[in-house]
Amino acid sequence: MSEALTGPVFRGRRRGLMLVLSSPSGAGKTTLSKRLIALNPDLVLSVSATTRPPRPGEVDGEDYYFMSEDAFLAKVDEGGFYEWAKVFDHYYGTPKTPVEEALEDGRDVVFDIDWQGARALAEHSPDDVVRIFILPPSLTLLRERLTKRGQDTDEIVEGRMARARSEIAHWDEYDYVILNDDFSRALEKLSEILHAERLRRVRHPWLEGFVEALTGEGPDRYDN
Repeated sequence: MSEALTGPVFRGRRRGLMLVLSSPSGAGKTTLSKRLIALNPDLVLSVSATTRPPRPGEVDGEDYYFMSEDAFLAKVDEGGFYEWAKVFDHYYGTPKTPVEEALEDGRDVVFDIDWQGARALAEHSPDDVVRIFILPPSLTLLRERLTKRGQDTDEIVEGRMARARSEIAHWDEYDYVILNDDFSRALEKLSEILHAERLRRVRHPWLEGFVEALTGEGPDRYDN
């Protein structure tokens, strides 16, 4: 082996991945994603844009980019979203620029989006996307979680339950499925998926040049 391949001159930058988490409202994907980011400070949370009003405690630019409907639709016309959809009478979308910059820089981006957004991202960037669906232990427990939040009327809760059944029907479109019956165990599984996906060959474009140099079919020094 060339000395250059074993020394500090060799530097391979990994391409970032898009870690997509979906679940019915109240099944725990937001809490899991925030905890995963707390344990992995190098992760970047994709902040979605929405036209719905902020809930108590939500911060513009951290939880969502809160936009007027006119401003949102103007960004749609500009092609500024990876994906967008109308849900419960409000628009939601994923801005492109910050995600593309993070991936090129080798940083992983976490997405907290529904099945429609997950499908759109997978169609747009199939090699970058890793889709994970979070299942609740039961619909009865899911209803209890939604009711205890105290943020929605009974009518809205019923609407969310109907949507939960619809969302769960898309579970088999995902690469991984995690049953969130125990938070610590679910978080551990999520971490294992992240670390395994970071090792996939497609995430390491520098390998081609390294192998060519290793086998004598390329230059002795490979410096990415």
